[in-house]
Amino acid sequence: MGNVTLLDGGMGQELVARSGDAPTPLWSTQVMIDHPGLVRQVHEDYFRAGATVATTNTYAIHRDRLVKAGIEDRFAALHTQALAEAAAARAGHDSGRIAGSIGPLVASYRPDAHPPHAEAVAKYAEIATLLSPAVDLILAETVASLDHARAVLDGAGGHGRPVWLSVTVDDEDGSRLRSGEALENLGAVLYDGGAAAVLANCSAPEAMAAALAVFSTLGLPYGAYANGFQQITKEFLKDSPTVDVLHARPEMTPALYADFAMRWVDMGATIIGGCCETTPAHIAEMAARLRAAGHRIV
Repeated sequence: MGNVTLLDGGMGQELVARSGDAPTPLWSTQVMIDHPGLVRQVHEDYFRAGATVATTNTYAIHRDRLVKAGIEDRFAALHTQALAEAAAARAGHDSGRIAGSIGPLVASYRPDAHPPHAEAVAKYAEIATLLSPAVDLILAETVASLDHARAVLDGAGGHGRPVWLSVTVDDEDGSRLRSGEALENLGAVLYDGGAAAVLANCSAPEAMAAALAVFSTLGLPYGAYANGFQQITKEFLKDSPTVDVLHARPEMTPALYADFAMRWVDMGATIIGGCCETTPAHIAEMAARLRAAGHRIV
């Protein structure tokens, strides 16, 4: 049996659920503003559940989103707050790594809305500059196209931290990105961009096996962390969406999710975790299954 890195689970949806507030287009950022300390509590619960990596609540902190809310001047301060809450949770746990999350510019699952390369690189680099002194690695999440992958690797690279690239794949055909591009074409982009690992996230658990089959040919550590949504709706793909138009799959229990995750490990995945609509209970079940199977969680 081998070593497996156990990521945490969903942050944004967990924050919305715990806050009890109505979702806004700022999503997890709004909850962090309105409920200081709640992000730290979620990180702490994931560490207690068995996660060895805390993913910072910085996915949605982008200037284009803050401008719409009239708070662009808080861009750096919000990153600092998210980093501090992750660091405090790790200090309390006395172990673990911190992954600095960089989410998509403009919107998730919208490769058509991604900015031109030079503009995107500059914006990703700005975030990586803020994250890198306080994290162990940079996690580029929900990458929906080859152009997006090139830009975020160019922007996040060169900051002294390994960059893990995580793509979002078609829920019905995990061998393709959300853009429709073949996942096998990602190999050259990963190599040119210096990625240290490749993952798939925020897609249906059922789609991950096809993605992992491609990843196994790319020569990098690989893994997956799926979401628990029923589907990505057309309403969510409109401008400035809120997460209340997405619905959780009631059948995606910790036990069922862990069934999927252990199949990923059997396929060679060494990095697993959960995305939206997964909770500390899901991570705890995964940790228990990994240990029972003789794996070492690192």
